[in-house]
Amino acid sequence: MAKYLISFPSAAMQVPESEFEAVVRDSHAAIREAKEAGVYVFGGGIDESVPPVLVSADGTTAEGGYPWAPPLNGGFTILELPSREAALAWAARLAQACRCDQELRVFGYDPES
Repeated sequence: MAKYLISFPSAAMQVPESEFEAVVRDSHAAIREAKEAGVYVFGGGIDESVPPVLVSADGTTAEGGYPWAPPLNGGFTILELPSREAALAWAARLAQACRCDQELRVFGYDPES
């Protein structure tokens, strides 16, 4: 089984205020389904009110992330699934619940993790 990251950037979620409560309800229901199915590993979102800090190998810090990279924000769910097809199905379920497209990525296996 592989671990899959299903995510979306904050800008992708353009939901009318009148639908926001339904999005919360439906996305929580999808996560409960994943937990009940035994595939849920972790999920959450980036706290965008706290700015990132770039930490160098020598311990120095700088406010902000990599200046050349797009900002890291939005919501993230990690599921452990038996196949890419299963991951695509869960990503579609989350896209439906969140009312926005989801990116799907597979984590590389690291025996030390």
